[in-house]
Amino acid sequence: MKNIIKLSALAFAAIIMASCNLDYTPSDELSADVLLKDQEGAAYIVDGCYAMLKDEVEFIGYASGNTYVRHYYQMQELPADNMSLAGVTTDDLYQAYAYKMTDNLKNVGTLWWLAYKVIYMSNTVIETVKEGSSVDADQLLGEAYFLRALMHQHMLALFAKPYTVNKAGIGVVIRTSTNTSETKRGTVEEGYNQVVADLQKAATLLKENGRGNGGYPCKNSALGLLSRVYLYMGEDDKVIETVTGMLGGSDGSDKLESTATFPTYFANAINSKETLFCVAHTALETKGQSSIGSMYLNDGMGWGEIYASQPLLDLYERYPMDIRYTSFIVPQIFDETKMFVSFADPATPEPLSAGMAPLIFEVKKAADGVNYEFTEDGKKYTIKSVARTNPQYQNEWEITYPQGGKTWPARVTKQMKNRQNYFQYYVTKFSYQDGDPMLSSPVMLRWAEVILNLAEAYAHKGDNGNAIKYVNVIRNRAGIPAEGMFSTSQMHGYTNILDVVMDERRLELAFEGDRRMDVYSNKLNMDRQFPGCHPYTVMEYNNDKIQNPIPQSEYSVSGIEQNPGY
Repeated sequence: MKNIIKLSALAFAAIIMASCNLDYTPSDELSADVLLKDQEGAAYIVDGCYAMLKDEVEFIGYASGNTYVRHYYQMQELPADNMSLAGVTTDDLYQAYAYKMTDNLKNVGTLWWLAYKVIYMSNTVIETVKEGSSVDADQLLGEAYFLRALMHQHMLALFAKPYTVNKAGIGVVIRTSTNTSETKRGTVEEGYNQVVADLQKAATLLKENGRGNGGYPCKNSALGLLSRVYLYMGEDDKVIETVTGMLGGSDGSDKLESTATFPTYFANAINSKETLFCVAHTALETKGQSSIGSMYLNDGMGWGEIYASQPLLDLYERYPMDIRYTSFIVPQIFDETKMFVSFADPATPEPLSAGMAPLIFEVKKAADGVNYEFTEDGKKYTIKSVARTNPQYQNEWEITYPQGGKTWPARVTKQMKNRQNYFQYYVTKFSYQDGDPMLSSPVMLRWAEVILNLAEAYAHKGDNGNAIKYVNVIRNRAGIPAEGMFSTSQMHGYTNILDVVMDERRLELAFEGDRRMDVYSNKLNMDRQFPGCHPYTVMEYNNDKIQNPIPQSEYSVSGIEQNPGY
């Protein structure tokens, strides 16, 4: 297939505005139909879809940092429990982090707008390219089905309740043609069924190797995404059937980067065998301060205001040699000779609605040689080591505060740089492609997730042996020692196999946009009781706020129903 240079998202927006408009006044620009006279035109359209996922676009007066991938990862990850935002920011990401979304925010509107542009563009290809005319034509057609499915899946995850919570509830607009004369929301079940049908179709059309790198989907990309969707639907038998078919008798370890190469995986995701789909960026497409990584890292540039959360760090540090910790989380140690403690301020007003900024004090070893202590205002405080009888989110240290005698989780570490008393634990999963600290090709689907989908499906069915088998594949790659492996007779304090899988998913897929749906699809609540400028509370899985509002720019024109709670 001839490699067509991508058309920028701005150019495509002008070309297709008249045809795919959901919520904007039609323009008189060139129709997309003109581009679809031959296969090269179809390739031009499909490549434009990829461009629209990463190019900056102007929406309601905003352009800088206004990209699909940036908003998608932030809106999926920040409402979960893996990250702490060190202070309120004017960026709309704060509203996502604090569950304070409104219908006129740029991230809400841009994400919806661009997703449906990509869906429309995919539909133009589906309606035009003749199936079976050539292998390359089928690849393009398969990519169009894959992209249509991916966008609908994203919209369902962000703007509707999980399937397992309320499949009969109102979902999103389902677009399967370029006829946009009617705009209405289907049910959650109808939306998921359409995603399944599109991915099944895509799998029959896509080549085994796609177009040769992770920036384009292949057959296993469609099947891998299908396994995720089946998991969200509670279709465990279908997850098992799909993934075991993909593995072909392997335990999956041959699909992964090795322990030696995984530390550089995210910087080289485009060409890695582990990648099933990423949003490919070139060195010329770095976004600098406007990149995804800029909020997670300051290395010569970047804001560096969002850090790994305290409970996630505690989970990693059960096995500090874990390469997922040592490679992608970078503590900013300031002085190796001094020890400090950090814990949420128990005197914060309205703790259930206000953010909990941490306090920091220098500590010394207590007389017992195990615990730590410090003196403040003439009072001595002891930070005690916690025995991990229950490993589920158990903290290593705790402090008892005199006000009410309440015990708080604490973090003891060497003296670190901090921002507003938040220890700086930078995250690098979106950095260092081509050596650029602000450049990456964000990974939307990889083999490690697919293997964990299989483990979770087995856990749902109560098949501990198989669930543990695939969890251990991931742990072994992470460099966890033999004594840290699970078995049916050694659960390391866990009593529920699903808890084992959920924690392993958290360790492996942290910051990649999975955690929010992992929790809520299992009808679990999100425990956000850790330092950060978010409400210090537990978000219940059936709370209306776990879904985002339909953008005002959409419902005010099309008249579709707004989500409850907004």
